[in-house]
Amino acid sequence: MSNQSAQTAGTSNDKLKVILAVVAATAGVVLFYFLSDKSMAVRAGALVVGLAVAAGLVWFSSVGRGFAEFASESVRETKKVVWPQRKDAMRITAVVFAFVLVMAVFLWGADKVLEFVLYDVILGWKK
Repeated sequence: MSNQSAQTAGTSNDKLKVILAVVAATAGVVLFYFLSDKSMAVRAGALVVGLAVAAGLVWFSSVGRGFAEFASESVRETKKVVWPQRKDAMRITAVVFAFVLVMAVFLWGADKVLEFVLYDVILGWKK
């Protein structure tokens, strides 16, 4: 990943773009429900337009550029990962399932032992 410092505050232009994007997305959702008497195509169109305007506003802000840079760096780092072979992945998955099964049985047994000790031995409540 890059060693760039994180920016916590952008310019007022960028803040305005993000605020307008939130307003546009909210307007799209509100219009979707407000136009309940219209056809689904009109309602979906209002929603899509609102979300598209919001995405466009965010895309041209520093937040959007930062997100795009982060996404591209994430894809680049993911390509560097050495993924296990199918055989190894299946073996690891089997070990995890076996461990979960053993822990489930152990916790069930511990619960039953504690239930017996608490209710039958200490409190004397028989079921």
